[in-house]
Amino acid sequence: MRIYLVQHGLALDESQDPNRPLSDQGLEDVTRVAGFLSLFEKPKPVHVFHSGKKRAGQTAEMITEAWHLKSITVSEDLSPNANPEIWEARLHAMFEDVLLVGHLPHLSKLASLLICGDLDMSPIHFRNGGVLCLEKNESGYHVVWHINPTMFYATDDD
Repeated sequence: MRIYLVQHGLALDESQDPNRPLSDQGLEDVTRVAGFLSLFEKPKPVHVFHSGKKRAGQTAEMITEAWHLKSITVSEDLSPNANPEIWEARLHAMFEDVLLVGHLPHLSKLASLLICGDLDMSPIHFRNGGVLCLEKNESGYHVVWHINPTMFYATDDD
């Protein structure tokens, strides 16, 4: 079973729009990541969940469209300060691939709990629009890959 943890794309500041939809940069980043993965990874999560916040919903919709997935469900247990142990228990009981679109610090704590068994280890540095792919097997959860939008842009370090 694969678990895809996605941090929503970059959103507008609350002072610009209290609903905090994706910014132009966020839309571009999610488009690039979803498009890249649709070409190479061919992920097929059976279940897609997001927090219900505008930016997470937009991110989930863009990914489901690019990956030709079917349905999206809102789960308030993916909000920024939700208890990650709720999703740890749900994932433990699941056997089909799942995609979760959420926020920090929740995603970071959930990944830490799944990979390290500790909420505070922070083994993954999430970025807006990034995707972490974990695989669950009999011995636990393992990182398969992790990408983020910065891989599509040149840096000053080149």
